[in-house]
Amino acid sequence: MRQPAHGGNLAWAAALAGCPPDAILDFSASISPLGPPNSAIAAIMSQIGNLRHYPDPNYSELRLALSHFHQLPPEWILPGNGSAELLTLIGRELAQLAATILITPAFGDYYRTLGAYEAKVLESPLLLVIDKGQRTKDKGLLLNNPHNPTGKLFSRDSILPYLEQFALVVVDEAFMDFVPPDEEQSLISVVQEYANLVVLRSLTKFYSLPGLRLGYAIAHPDLLAKWQLWRDPWPVNTLAAAAAIAALQDTEFQQQTWAWLPPARNQLFQGLAEIPGLQPQASAVNFLLVESQESTSQLQQQLLIHHQILIRDCLSFKELGDRFFRVAVRSQSDNQRLLTALR
Repeated sequence: MRQPAHGGNLAWAAALAGCPPDAILDFSASISPLGPPNSAIAAIMSQIGNLRHYPDPNYSELRLALSHFHQLPPEWILPGNGSAELLTLIGRELAQLAATILITPAFGDYYRTLGAYEAKVLESPLLLVIDKGQRTKDKGLLLNNPHNPTGKLFSRDSILPYLEQFALVVVDEAFMDFVPPDEEQSLISVVQEYANLVVLRSLTKFYSLPGLRLGYAIAHPDLLAKWQLWRDPWPVNTLAAAAAIAALQDTEFQQQTWAWLPPARNQLFQGLAEIPGLQPQASAVNFLLVESQESTSQLQQQLLIHHQILIRDCLSFKELGDRFFRVAVRSQSDNQRLLTALR
């Protein structure tokens, strides 16, 4: 079986480890261990009877819930079948420009969607310093904040100047909800001021719902209306929409997550830092990038075969290669099991 480019491929991991998929302790996918919230599960169960009907193609209730959550008019929000579907639409949009500047190391799906439409890609290192002499008015900029795979959080003020420079700026905020409200640096608050800004969000990581596939884009209504014409009429299923509406209103779960993450992340960071040959990097979110003196692809296989633990190698990030791996922050007992195995 081919080695996956993404994390979370338990079928591949189980085949290598020689065990059932549910026996794998998965640190490769950066999903919260606290969910899914009970409110989302209850909402899913309440909608089973509606599976005989098509979803509302306008997703009026879901867009209204998202509009209340972000204090935006509903027409500024477009739900999608995970952020991957929305990235495909964005890739088609960016391909119409002269080029797209990609902040690297970059999430592999960015290359997929840009390559699918033969968009010209210009890579720029993580420092997020664009050459002032470079012509950018005919180009797009694609970055994620917080950054994946480093966990670095860019300040809002460091990104705002690029909105004056580029034809289109796409900020993927898939992990922003892990940052507490008093620290987050989202650009959603300024999206109505910039017709060339797109903010992409995911509901699957924070609420532990990757199997439902749900994300949304926030951008100018004219842009979203065009994208709506490019895609299938019912990209979000009834159960996903119901779960999202319930999760957005679950303030108790949100507070629980913000309270859990800092001490759990610190426990994992400190434990990794104490292991000779490993150097974790500081992170604002629910995963850590770790530099290793040894081959991380070999380490990944050893952890699977001997401990049924899956970490995320960074071979798909060409700037990182075989000397880095990424691990999700999990429960204290899971984190300790990983640390014990690594030692």
